[in-house]
Amino acid sequence: MEDRILDVDAVDAPQPRPQSLVLSFFGNHVLDRGEGDLGVYSGSIIDVLGRVGTGEQAVRSTLTRMVNRGLLRRQREGRKMFFGLTAHASDILRDGGRRIWSVGAVNEDWDGTWTLLGFSLPESWQRQRHDLRSRLTWSGFGALYSGLWIAPGRADVREIVSELGLDAHVKVFHARADEFTDIGLMIRESWDLEALAARYVAFDKRWTTADLASADPIATRLRLVAEWLRIIRTDPRLPVQHLPTEWPARQAQETFRRIAEETAGPAGRMAAELLETTPLRP
Repeated sequence: MEDRILDVDAVDAPQPRPQSLVLSFFGNHVLDRGEGDLGVYSGSIIDVLGRVGTGEQAVRSTLTRMVNRGLLRRQREGRKMFFGLTAHASDILRDGGRRIWSVGAVNEDWDGTWTLLGFSLPESWQRQRHDLRSRLTWSGFGALYSGLWIAPGRADVREIVSELGLDAHVKVFHARADEFTDIGLMIRESWDLEALAARYVAFDKRWTTADLASADPIATRLRLVAEWLRIIRTDPRLPVQHLPTEWPARQAQETFRRIAEETAGPAGRMAAELLETTPLRP
């Protein structure tokens, strides 16, 4: 039977952004292959992303934007253009791989510490306030109070604060909660647990009911990894002992790892047949 695109949209699957799919593609099939820096022919990338429903023009414009943002570099060979990872993009992908395979979605080894970040900005700095809150949310912080944010463990926010030029307006502390503090209540008030749990439940339902037997393995794995990484990057990894019982991240992670293992071999073999590559010059 001819391979077909995996139909996960039937269960309200989110469509990953083209850039996320491109990064997932390079992370799966190019990064750390042990053959030096590899460039992949743009036609090969267009073919693979087309298998998950991304059109040629969207892929081409995404590749150009990623070059301009310092995530990809390109090299012309005759009439063909090849794209490879920059050092910055490789670091991003290795961090994502660490989050997926080493750190995981379930925080069972929390040491009881919290990172507290307080800030006070002039009323007129609405854009700076919005940017800081957005970056903190992305980094796993929750709003304890208006100007006091909190994250589990020892979160390093120096780069975020410096990039926004807010060093003089931000104070960071590492602390433990006093015994009379209701940590479970604090977590429920500071993070949207219902929305976070719903993302894990939807992921698990979508992938446990998907028809994998006749699906295109390279497309399946590409979309699987892109979607899972999107979820865990927005997960603050709150201590599981203070979360509702049977927190759905555990079951979702088991589903992800099972399907990732099942598709690794077939997707790798298909990629070896489909992808046209060339060594990149220093």
